[in-house]
Amino acid sequence: MIRVHSYESLGTYDGPGIRLVVFLQGCNFRCLYCANPDTIDAKGESKETTPEEILRMAVSQKPFFGKKGGVTFSGGEPTFQAKSLIPLCRMLKEAGIHICIDSNGGIWNDDVKELFTLADLVLLDVKEFNDGRHKILTSRSNAQTLKTAAWLEENNKPFWLRYVLVQGYSGFKEDIEALGAHFRNYRMIERVEILPYHTLGVHKYEAMQMEYKLNDVKPNTPQQLEEARQLFGRYFKTVFVN
Repeated sequence: MIRVHSYESLGTYDGPGIRLVVFLQGCNFRCLYCANPDTIDAKGESKETTPEEILRMAVSQKPFFGKKGGVTFSGGEPTFQAKSLIPLCRMLKEAGIHICIDSNGGIWNDDVKELFTLADLVLLDVKEFNDGRHKILTSRSNAQTLKTAAWLEENNKPFWLRYVLVQGYSGFKEDIEALGAHFRNYRMIERVEILPYHTLGVHKYEAMQMEYKLNDVKPNTPQQLEEARQLFGRYFKTVFVN
């Protein structure tokens, strides 16, 4: 059984084309800006769902996917439930449906390795390149995320590098330059996406009686986003502000 938090049909922001986005329950990170705090707990208010049920939903929506679309597993953190996802991904592949995994790259075991092997594309969220600042932002180290990126590169697995731009937390010029220098020769990075910081999930914290710790952080200005795009553009050919 797979613990599913929610779905988004006809999604256009989480991978190529039009996609069915499956938001899964459970996450190993504790990102200060998390827009889905209700997905962090391993159980939460999720629904136990059979792989067959998700497969039927994906097959029914396949006519809308076109040549580029498919299914994206997001969260939460999909690799948190890697073992349960493997049979579903095998069935999706048999049905000819494109599989995308949106992951922070922070969990690694044999099941995660097999899951990434089955995926057609990985959206790898690199929260911060400086490990000290990464720990402040997520309460976790980025060491495994960087190892996961190296594995994707070595195993010829296409991935998109995603970076949430948060002023005062991940908007540091020297850290973006260090990230660019680290990844600039990776062949398997198909595109870089800069995700603007937003406060759309703040109401969830209030409903859950949780403290939102970034109340003083303002959304990015167009100038800040453009400066970040140009900075990333020094190292990568394909950079988008999502």
